[in-house]
Amino acid sequence: MTLKEKVQQLENRAAGKTDEIDRIFKGESFGCTHEMSMDAQNCADMYQQLQSYMLQKTRLGIPLLTAVEGIEGILQNNCTIFPHELAQGSTFNPELIKKMTIAAGEEAHVIGIHQILSPVLDLARELRWGRVEETFGEDPFLAAQMGTAFVSGYQSFNITCTPKHFVAHGSPAGGLNCANVSGGERDMRSLYLYPFSKVIANTNPLGIMSCYSSYDGVAVSGSRYYMTDILRGELGFKGYVYSDWGSVERLQSFHHAVDSREEAAIQSLKAGVDLDVDGAYETLEKSVETGRLDIKFIDEAVRRVLTVKFELGLFDNPYGDPSKVKKVVRSAGHVALSKEVADESAILLKNDNHILPLDLAKYKSIAVVGPNADQTVFGDYAWTGHDTKEGTTLLQGLKEVIGGKVQLKYAHGCDWWSQDKSGIAEAAKMAEESDLTIVAIGTRSTFLGRSPHNSTAGEGFDLSSLELPGSQQDLLKAIKATGKPFIVVFIAGKPLAMPWVKENANAVLAQWYGGERQGRTLADILTGAVNPSGRLNVSFPRSTGNSPSYYNHFATDRNEPFDSPGSPEQPRGHYIFDRPDPLWDFGYGLSYTTFKYTGCKLADSILTGKGIIKIDVDVQNTGNTDGKEVVQVYVHDKVSSVATPVQQLKAFKKQLIKKGQTATVHLEIPVSDLGLYNERMKYVVEPGEFELQIGSAADDIHITKIVTVK
Repeated sequence: MTLKEKVQQLENRAAGKTDEIDRIFKGESFGCTHEMSMDAQNCADMYQQLQSYMLQKTRLGIPLLTAVEGIEGILQNNCTIFPHELAQGSTFNPELIKKMTIAAGEEAHVIGIHQILSPVLDLARELRWGRVEETFGEDPFLAAQMGTAFVSGYQSFNITCTPKHFVAHGSPAGGLNCANVSGGERDMRSLYLYPFSKVIANTNPLGIMSCYSSYDGVAVSGSRYYMTDILRGELGFKGYVYSDWGSVERLQSFHHAVDSREEAAIQSLKAGVDLDVDGAYETLEKSVETGRLDIKFIDEAVRRVLTVKFELGLFDNPYGDPSKVKKVVRSAGHVALSKEVADESAILLKNDNHILPLDLAKYKSIAVVGPNADQTVFGDYAWTGHDTKEGTTLLQGLKEVIGGKVQLKYAHGCDWWSQDKSGIAEAAKMAEESDLTIVAIGTRSTFLGRSPHNSTAGEGFDLSSLELPGSQQDLLKAIKATGKPFIVVFIAGKPLAMPWVKENANAVLAQWYGGERQGRTLADILTGAVNPSGRLNVSFPRSTGNSPSYYNHFATDRNEPFDSPGSPEQPRGHYIFDRPDPLWDFGYGLSYTTFKYTGCKLADSILTGKGIIKIDVDVQNTGNTDGKEVVQVYVHDKVSSVATPVQQLKAFKKQLIKKGQTATVHLEIPVSDLGLYNERMKYVVEPGEFELQIGSAADDIHITKIVTVK
């Protein structure tokens, strides 16, 4: 290979229409390509011709890696829109998410796509950050389990995933996208590296995406310590690193770690970023020719890119199957699966006096109001920017389910972002004239580049305040003032601070962006056709100042060491006017049935470092409805040489239990998972007692057991 041909294998060249192939590629092959505006059929046809062009019209006949965003389904127009990643996490059902990505992978396969730029393994520990919706939640263990399932499904085909953003990208200072992440090496290893470590070990993905941000002042995409020593040396990653858009060039323009674009490219390449998406690597040819860069770094990166192409079988068959696109893409089965994921992701947070499911015989008219009542909200990185054309809104879902039984009235009330209150009076009058009101509030975010103005979540849309944006709180108070019962449906990409909602609404149902059948899912839950089984994968804060509110905090971080007296006006604790605990805690979620934990047995209570904790939990469905319980096991290291969290999720399982029946749920925890990074930053399992906390949520523990590690 010539030097130019080598460098081109380290670059991405965006594709275009079929008749533009020769103009764009000019007989040259590149490492990767992408397309984000065509529909599935046209993209499949284009990729078919483009790969033929690569094999037949270029000197070396090297095929292209074809990449696409795939976090909530394939980002080609008309593909199935699945629930967003935060909603995937709240299912607590890895097997279901694997089914979802098998379906999405089938769509990618027929289109001719080989690389999925997902999943996001960042942790949602900074709720002001706009990209919370793209995470599996706040917990590293949950992210690892869900990420493993996500990647495994796609890899059923000749596709690699690209877990991102390596590493620690999701906790930026002030919640500002791409800002520096503060922390030490213990946080890095205990929290941020954990999901990557497990997903790499479990699935062997052939791609990893680098991040924009710095950690403790070090720009990660320019760091050989992170991108080579840790990622490859410690975690055993064997594929190639793909830059986030512009993360290489930003070593100069954003981090000011180097003084030129060429130097940014040199530093990133040496660090271990193999393929640059945004053009900075076009300077590398000159860098070698002028002696500023040893060609061995080019050869090392090219070897990795070509190895991935060989391992994916692209030299033998880089093609999709355009003839099957119409049959496979957005098939009825895939759309039904999207709804199934949404069904299991919605979280019932409050249900006073069992107002849900709705007894339709009690209601002659129901008002449906709010900015998200007749609006589909898919979240960032869904392909559509249309309001209602590609999905089912809450109002549409209710019309499908109860339109002929109960009179439904609709009013917008207010928008999702501004202080315009002009529509609130109309909505309140409608609520006063109805027997019940359903108020749909929350956030909005859509795909970058196709986004309407005024998004309140998504990439680049960070919040300084976690209160409900705009006039939504005023709308809620006006509905409350009517004296009629009201149900809040919270459709959002992140938790917000809603203590007033918790105190005043008769019921609260939360749905992280639930895909194209979200509205029908919500209607089915409200009317009882679906029993909610989602659990909170990220805690709700009591206020903006109450953040961070994640459950796995240190003992010192929520308790006052002095005996402050407290009062109703000034509750006891670290804050004068509030408590530091969450409004709704991690793992929480209600059902239309009830569960009783009737027993728990351990195979052994004294174990060695190589042992496995085996737990059998008996759970009885004591209600009148079949339901799914999420049995959760948290671990607390009772005495440790360095601070460890008060509890850490180490096992969970979602189990369908028929009404009146008892199920024995088996869970296992390797003793090696109980370790910590000691003062010398060595991972060890310290001998001693560990408390197992078994329950329905982080703050709803039913059974505790002690195991001793010798």
